Amino acid sequence: MSRIGKMPIAVPAGVKVNISGGDVTVTGPKGELKRNFGSDMSIALDEGTLKVTRPGDAREHRAMHGLTRTLLANMVEGVTKGFTKDLEIVGVGYKAEKAGNNIVLRVGFSHAVDIVPLPGISLGLEGVNKIKVSGIDKETVGQMAAKIRSVKPPDSYKGKGIRYSGEEVHLKAGKTGKAAGGGQ
Repeated sequence: MSRIGKMPIAVPAGVKVNISGGDVTVTGPKGELKRNFGSDMSIALDEGTLKVTRPGDAREHRAMHGLTRTLLANMVEGVTKGFTKDLEIVGVGYKAEKAGNNIVLRVGFSHAVDIVPLPGISLGLEGVNKIKVSGIDKETVGQMAAKIRSVKPPDSYKGKGIRYSGEEVHLKAGKTGKAAGGGQ
């Protein structure tokens, strides 16, 4: 039995869960999320808890059991608390500016890069070098953060670029001078 899949999901007060076949709709204070889980996994709402059960021990069912439970838990957490990802811009002269809902990045290119948020995502700035990506869908928040990071990933020699908050960038050693006693 899947350790993650068999854990029940507590549904807090103020969150409504509607299950119809494989379609699940979760509505909460921050918004509404819908997802189709297919008909193999059975999802049941019982006294404020969601439970996921699998029909058998087939390889497919075992693989989908924990995934289905985790996706449901993320939906419930998203409509109650929401998700955020923080990014940092590192580099001399590198900065971000707010332009309406969009963010304009100036990260060493000859032109500014305009970032348009995906639907359901809000972009915020803290100073000129910290970007906050927030929304109710964990998958979309991660996708938007990855899209922003891909504009200028951290350089492996100087560490300049856009990175996740707390991301550790391992710097490579640069060129070394002529070795002492080396060739001519």
